[in-house]
Amino acid sequence: MKNRFLLLQVFLFLAFSTVYAQPVKRYVDVIVAADHEDWTYKTGEKVQFTVSVIRNGNLVKNVPIRYEIGLEKLEPTIKQTKTATDGKITIDGGTMKTPGFLRCVAYAVIDGAEYRGLATAGFNPLQIQPTVSDPQDFDAFWAAAKKELAEVPMDAKMTLLPERCTANVNVYHVNLQNNRTNVRVYGILTMPKKEGKYPALLRVPGAGVRPYYGDVASAEKGIITLEIGIHGVSVIMDPSVYTDMGQGLLNGYPSYNLDNRDRFYYKRVYLGCVRANDFLTSLPQYDGQNLAVTGGSQGGALSIVTAALDPRVKWLGAFYPALSDVTGYLHGRAGGWPHYFDKNSVEYNNTKEKLNTIGYYDVVNFARRVKVPGYYMWGFNDETCPPTSMYAAYNVTTAPKELKLYQDTGHWTYADEREIMSNWLNDKLKGK
Repeated sequence: MKNRFLLLQVFLFLAFSTVYAQPVKRYVDVIVAADHEDWTYKTGEKVQFTVSVIRNGNLVKNVPIRYEIGLEKLEPTIKQTKTATDGKITIDGGTMKTPGFLRCVAYAVIDGAEYRGLATAGFNPLQIQPTVSDPQDFDAFWAAAKKELAEVPMDAKMTLLPERCTANVNVYHVNLQNNRTNVRVYGILTMPKKEGKYPALLRVPGAGVRPYYGDVASAEKGIITLEIGIHGVSVIMDPSVYTDMGQGLLNGYPSYNLDNRDRFYYKRVYLGCVRANDFLTSLPQYDGQNLAVTGGSQGGALSIVTAALDPRVKWLGAFYPALSDVTGYLHGRAGGWPHYFDKNSVEYNNTKEKLNTIGYYDVVNFARRVKVPGYYMWGFNDETCPPTSMYAAYNVTTAPKELKLYQDTGHWTYADEREIMSNWLNDKLKGK
């Protein structure tokens, strides 16, 4: 049992790392940088990219560098190769006439191994506007869905996990009834043992299928936390079960029933986040006032969605939100994860029914309706959630907001970012 628990922790660490952790450093670095320190330009202004190839802290001389420049996630418009005599080259990247992002990707082959780097220049990113439609009955649709949810008994079940508890924190496996009878939401609840009233934090997950361990660290600081899964299955099974589901039954789940707004996979997911808050706010230890939600990627999307749907949420913290302005590809620019309409899937997904469904689930339309303060973090080099798509949601958010940029990051975070976000949430929840 102990060995299985240790294996579970290792699996969780690896799963967490794929979403948040900085990539492993390689023997050779291909470093690409834009010539403005903040990588930000006005439309019509020209960008220059510098590419440096570094090994053992020194520039690698006489190395051929192949580079491509174009709009993020689209076919590059420039493809060239130059030899870096002194290990560095400067490239004229051109400009953009409309707000958006221009990306330079560079490759170098050394000792038979290929190394890659990129930089992405933003052109008036705060002027990017969404392409996705905003259905006239959006609010009525979700009001009706929440009403249906409220009519389903929560039927909460809590199981103490003694092996995960600490001297100060109790850890429980929780499952709740979601929007239909026998459809469940599972998660890990971490709660201070000391009697008292505490703020609460909902942690919503990135994409994929995995077990969860919960947020003991926040509970140690006096914050009740619930970390949920979205697939309606226990989150404490053997890791191999999730691998099998991810490769089998749940492979491609973001597209399930995309042609039907009432049966689309994410309807149950979005409502499950509200149901998780039903549970958190029902706990006698909850202070009755302070509730926040946070997550990254799919979890960043769910953070915005939950804050928009649930007025009990007072703050949201989102890392690189997915599911944002997914129709961008239909308008000549990148769309958000899971890239429903990119060149590989547009012929399959570009139907009237699927386009209709998307309007009710795109994060942009929830961002329009957020009324609470939010803290947002992402980078220009994100190749999973293109910055164009994230800005499309951010720019229509009228609630108090702050964006902390780490331009060189992709779909990962520095430890500093996670600490800053954690401190921000902690301070808000505790009224500091």
